[in-house]
Amino acid sequence: MLVATVLALASAGLHAGWNLVAKQSVDRFPALWGQFAVAGIFGGIAIAITRDLPAEAWMWAAITGIVHVPYIVALASAYDRGDFSLAYPVARGGGALLAGIGGIVLLDDELSVLGVVAIATVTVGMVLLSIGAELAQVLTALVVAAMIGIYTTVDSHAAREVGGNTYVFAVFVSCAVMVSIYGVAAGKGPSLKRSLPGSWRMYLLTGAVSLAAYGLVMIAVRRAPVGYVAALRESSVLVAAFIGWKYLDEGSAHRRLIAAGVVVAGLVLLVLAR
Repeated sequence: MLVATVLALASAGLHAGWNLVAKQSVDRFPALWGQFAVAGIFGGIAIAITRDLPAEAWMWAAITGIVHVPYIVALASAYDRGDFSLAYPVARGGGALLAGIGGIVLLDDELSVLGVVAIATVTVGMVLLSIGAELAQVLTALVVAAMIGIYTTVDSHAAREVGGNTYVFAVFVSCAVMVSIYGVAAGKGPSLKRSLPGSWRMYLLTGAVSLAAYGLVMIAVRRAPVGYVAALRESSVLVAAFIGWKYLDEGSAHRRLIAAGVVVAGLVLLVLAR
């Protein structure tokens, strides 16, 4: 359990970092596409080297790749619509809730009475975060949360049952392919191409970071319940609220810090429930 804890917390820090880069980008969809494309290239190279991935793993990776299309579109929209200190905590906190529920319903993880209290606490924190925000941004962040819950549950099952430590590479290959297909089909191909000369270094960095962040999670869920890992990983919501207050000069800073603290308290309770 200690190893899973360390891995999940490291993933939280990396994840908040690449999301901040995406938020500060002028055009957010190309920024998100670029990092997933690079991560997919890295993943393909790793699969070619290791040659240790069962064919069945690609089915689950394909599902995750499809889910990442609305995930990335909604995430870009949420960051376009408003504050990092609102969009990120609502999306990640909601994602942790849904992943935990998915683990209970579909993967036979256990949930105690304290776990129920934890879920209620996280929900209260998300409501506090949403006070005064535009409904459109909150709803978009909740769409992101729903996608997070779906792909985390799918990937947790695959990592445990068929993929092992190499499954994450297939995930990023699939995400790169699916998001690229969507980008071209949606007429975004020219803008994606134009972004490469000036942003390829950033794509390399964020691609490597996103691959590392999710890879740590996939290793962690093989050693602990999905809800436990998701809860620790989403401790990054407090980091996001702090960044929004301290560095991005976003409004409602103190209330959002308190609300993010409530979310983190609920996540801690979820950890203690184990």
